[in-house]
Amino acid sequence: MVQKLKAFIFDFDGLIVDTETPWYYAFRDIYEEHGVELGLELWSKNVGTSFEEFHPYRYLEQMLQKEINHEQIRLLSEQKYESYLGQASILPGVLELLDAARERGIRLAVASSSTRDWVHGYLQKLGLFDYFEVIHTSDDVKRVKPDPELYLLTLQKLGVEADEAIVFEDSPNGLKAANAAGIRCYIVPNEVTRGLEFTMHERRLSSLAEMKI
Repeated sequence: MVQKLKAFIFDFDGLIVDTETPWYYAFRDIYEEHGVELGLELWSKNVGTSFEEFHPYRYLEQMLQKEINHEQIRLLSEQKYESYLGQASILPGVLELLDAARERGIRLAVASSSTRDWVHGYLQKLGLFDYFEVIHTSDDVKRVKPDPELYLLTLQKLGVEADEAIVFEDSPNGLKAANAAGIRCYIVPNEVTRGLEFTMHERRLSSLAEMKI
């Protein structure tokens, strides 16, 4: 049983809003148009982290053995992403959990490997921004997940100990970061990450709607 629970720390992409599946579909389509297959296992290397593990532009160039127009691919991927994303909506259970936590005095934070503009923009658009006392992104650290820096910084800003918090993550990279920071982690996989291997997690949920305080 969780003791001394003082804070919930949320990943953003794929956990609060499923922005990850549309990105995979977008690049999968682009690869197909070039006659190259983009497997989910390969794409998942960059889920929850940066393009250091797998860079979709460079990999496509390697497969084609020629240079591609990065700006053209970027614009095309953004168009396809917006089409797949449609009207972005909050994932099941998120709002209910935020309300329940706030009622019980549990402090709330976001720790995301995405950029500040990306995370703040979506949280404001969805009316969730004011729920969170602390929001840390890639702009605030030198190293993103799976490095624990984002989570350690968030704990420091909240003024809570690692054993007083729970992290909610959807990716193995996020889980590794939480484990390295010594924080209990509940994983909530999405369509892209559901088939990936998760080890050393506290609990697995099909959605945040299963989370009861």
